[in-house]
Amino acid sequence: MNISYNWLKEYLDFDLQPDEVAAALTSIGLETGGVEEVQTIKGGLEGLVIGEVLTCEDHPNSDHLHITTVNVGGEAPLQIVCGAPNVAAGQKVVVAVNGTRLYDGDQCFTIKKSKIRGVESNGMICAEDEIGIGTDHSGIIVLPADAVVGTLAKDYYNVKSDYVLEVDITPNRVDATSHYGVARDLAAYLKQAGKPAALRLPSVEAFKIDDETPAIEVIVENEEACLRYSGVTIKGVTVKESPEWLQNRLRVIGLRPINNVVDVTNFILHELGQPLHSFDAAKIKGNKVVVKAVEAGTKFVTLDGVERTLTDRDLMICNTEEPMCIGGVFGGLDSGVTEQTTDVFLESACFHPTWIRKTARRFGLNTDASFRFERGLDPNNTIYVLKRAALLIQELAGGKITGAIQDVYPKVVEPYRVEVSYAKINSLIGKEIPVETVKSIVDSLEMKIESETAEGLCLRVPVYRIDVQRDVDVIEDILRIYGYNNVEFNEEVKACLSYQTPTDHSYKMQNLISEQLCGCGFNEIMNNSLTRSAYYSDLTVYPEKNCVRLMNPLSADLNVMRQTLLFGGLESAEHNMKRRRGNIRFYEFGNCYQYDETKKKEGETLAGFSEDYRLGIWLAGNRVENSWAHPNEKTTVYELKAYVENVLSRLGLNLGKLVFGVLTDDIYSAGLSITTQSGRRLGSLGIVSKKILKAMDIDVEVYFAELSWTALMKETKKNKVTYTEISKFPAVKRDLALLLDKSVAFADIEKIAGESERKLLKSVTLFDVYEGKNLPAGKKSYAVSFYLQDDNKTLNDKQIDAIMKKIQTNLEQKLGAQLR
Repeated sequence: MNISYNWLKEYLDFDLQPDEVAAALTSIGLETGGVEEVQTIKGGLEGLVIGEVLTCEDHPNSDHLHITTVNVGGEAPLQIVCGAPNVAAGQKVVVAVNGTRLYDGDQCFTIKKSKIRGVESNGMICAEDEIGIGTDHSGIIVLPADAVVGTLAKDYYNVKSDYVLEVDITPNRVDATSHYGVARDLAAYLKQAGKPAALRLPSVEAFKIDDETPAIEVIVENEEACLRYSGVTIKGVTVKESPEWLQNRLRVIGLRPINNVVDVTNFILHELGQPLHSFDAAKIKGNKVVVKAVEAGTKFVTLDGVERTLTDRDLMICNTEEPMCIGGVFGGLDSGVTEQTTDVFLESACFHPTWIRKTARRFGLNTDASFRFERGLDPNNTIYVLKRAALLIQELAGGKITGAIQDVYPKVVEPYRVEVSYAKINSLIGKEIPVETVKSIVDSLEMKIESETAEGLCLRVPVYRIDVQRDVDVIEDILRIYGYNNVEFNEEVKACLSYQTPTDHSYKMQNLISEQLCGCGFNEIMNNSLTRSAYYSDLTVYPEKNCVRLMNPLSADLNVMRQTLLFGGLESAEHNMKRRRGNIRFYEFGNCYQYDETKKKEGETLAGFSEDYRLGIWLAGNRVENSWAHPNEKTTVYELKAYVENVLSRLGLNLGKLVFGVLTDDIYSAGLSITTQSGRRLGSLGIVSKKILKAMDIDVEVYFAELSWTALMKETKKNKVTYTEISKFPAVKRDLALLLDKSVAFADIEKIAGESERKLLKSVTLFDVYEGKNLPAGKKSYAVSFYLQDDNKTLNDKQIDAIMKKIQTNLEQKLGAQLR
């Protein structure tokens, strides 16, 4: 948050330099990142001067440019080519001479001598937006006739210098999100340092009702979301440009002036920390302001021109017919103050933090108002702030305060009562603090001492200190004002011996597999475990009803916890593909979460919720690319299967004892499940369905495998490492060409062969598949190799033939296989 050094001095007299103020604020918990000298107008209008247009002629080579001569108070007039439609001889104007640096946001450019359509130009006659004093670009600035030629623009516009302190406000310190709030903390620091520090709160004693005509009525229908709502009507205002002092205050902290009424509300927000909103009273239909939640599905257009769909949990400020503003978050397009406004209804309210936070996250709106409301404000402050703003509007825009202040405050919030003992103060801080010092500090923090004893104090903590509700909170405040650096270290050294805990088995295995996959060219990714529920809306394998939903989601795109690693990896893949990095080799370890309503049990909060640690692998693009030795070759799902098998083997699992079965679900267009022989699901792999890829804006095939790391670790713990001597006797290979139905998978052959000979059959491999001419309809041919070996002797032909005969017979009986 930007804090103006000069603005702070409006509320507190001090003799600290800007750097000293920054150091003081940091020492009391308001960390200040930097101090920057700024001007009320960026660049300080250096190099700009007031000039007079002496002549103005049409450019011979253009239908819209003009050739002017301009007197800027120098020895000779400057010739300047100007494209503004309103330039004319006799005008007083603002001129940027050669060498002047002009700013457009963060961009900067320098005015140089140039030729425009063949005519020399020495400088530029400026419009408002080009020098940062406004937004108009319809023509050049035309000054009053009494402007003195040669006057520096920075003097003419009274440009001031100031220092801006970048204060990092922690989420719990909403009371310090204003200049007065920072001044209040700085005053406490100065008092502790023994320096005078008298805070000045702007007076509102001049506030009075000018006209007793009944005002716009306020009705609060939703008292849960609206803790207090105050408003006042000001009639007969003149909406115009704000005076120089107000514009300068706002520009210094990075805000753009709009008009006097809106600028007052922004000024008050940064002065006192209370958001305000101004309505055009003529647009409040029915002469009533109604605070309520509207029907879900209602459309509403906000100030930025975006049409938004409301829910029944969005608090709206309405008239009798329609919503006008999203309460505490963002104004409406049609109800705000414009140059034609003559009557204003000014709002000062306090809304429930949870309601505002949820609405702001739902719409992705992070405004200065929502930032404060969602952290909690003091409802007892709304009337004072309303009066302060009304007086400023009267001063700057005229008008009469009409009707009494409308104030709906259903449940008054009282200051918190907190008891704190001196013993606990000294124990937590680690130093004995004198009682009088403690009392002085709590008094400087505006905590009233309700009663005291020899043991401690009973305090009344102001409501604006939302973060102070326990004795430890009070002690924290005492310590930061007393000074962390004033608590000396105890010279007694205390130490304890520690021991290294055994490394977790799962962690060891994870490192092992990570090294293996990285060695195969994979990159590890880490995605957010929060994702959007829309991904699961049409899935049956991961139905949306099984999502673990967040009570306070950051946004609609991060409203549930992931059930699968798939979508996070696809988001990463899509991001890379759009940047011409289409050869995807990703892996990720992460938790996935599910909720099963059927497992819910009364009295058990976590019943029905489950968490599973998983390994995801993604593959897409080319396996070989731009190689002098090989043509480009696309990756396939079989390559993914090989990587998965390598992972399982590296973990010590016997692939022969795992079952790879055909999987039918809606995340794969073709897939395999991986289970143990007892039926425990270990994972799956396959080709991601085209429907999902289309929704993710991916137009190439992506192969995905997901393994339950939790289940894998349970299996690996069953493994017993055994060492066997490599056989001295030769292995024997026998090949069979089998004619089978197209529905038969190689895994079926492998399984039956393993069951036929468990001891001597070492492996089964597929080396050819043929589907084409000379085969009966619905058939295919598999060429399969069978490897046999005895660890104790050389196999003879009789043994080999017997084993192969048994395998062949079982394949014929169980799969209908025929030898070709």
